[in-house]
Amino acid sequence: MHGLAASLGEARAITGAVAERPPAARVAICPPATLIARMAHLLAGSVVAIGGQDCRAEREGAFTGCLSAEMLADAGASLVILGHSERRAHYAETSADVAAKVGAAVRAGLEPIVCIGETEAERDAGRALEVVLTQLDGSLPDALAGHDFCVAYEPIWAIGSGRTPRLEEIEDVHEALRVALVARWGEPGMRVPILYGGSVKAANAAEILAAREVGGALVGGASLTAADFLPIVRAG
Repeated sequence: MHGLAASLGEARAITGAVAERPPAARVAICPPATLIARMAHLLAGSVVAIGGQDCRAEREGAFTGCLSAEMLADAGASLVILGHSERRAHYAETSADVAAKVGAAVRAGLEPIVCIGETEAERDAGRALEVVLTQLDGSLPDALAGHDFCVAYEPIWAIGSGRTPRLEEIEDVHEALRVALVARWGEPGMRVPILYGGSVKAANAAEILAAREVGGALVGGASLTAADFLPIVRAG
């Protein structure tokens, strides 16, 4: 829940820098819903994609204050983040809820970014892999077959804390996720980007992005300004 009209200037600066020096990575910005249409209009024709931060599973209905995947697409979004740890924690979203939303994203032609991750207590108990693999299986509906999607591993205890797992811990999880994706989806599972999210910043981005099976980053606080975000884009 960050960003007012002034943030459009940051998006413009990011897009200008990306156009001047195209990075190897895809770049997307997922602003609050109030800015999606304006940002999509501002960045029309650029290589920077626009995404939403959540959606309802239903196409329409009496869900005051909520947005459907179709509404996001109509506003100019091409991606949507689903199952973020804050949604799971603060709104009690289950993996079944997330899977329904992922199905809605596919229905509307959006590319879902499906988030999974363990709490500090779960990691301390040695259950990190069990938790994330269970979330992965439960959050990906069969409707994804043949469609593009990303998985984002975000250890909950690292989000906004300034703490990051050791590289070997990140690699262990990402490699386990890759095995699970291939087991379920076959060869296409090799091409699903597995993003890392959790206190990614300019100082650690290059090291994290070079880790095995890390195919990108889901960036939170460091994405709010061009000055903080662009070094991460360059690191990829």
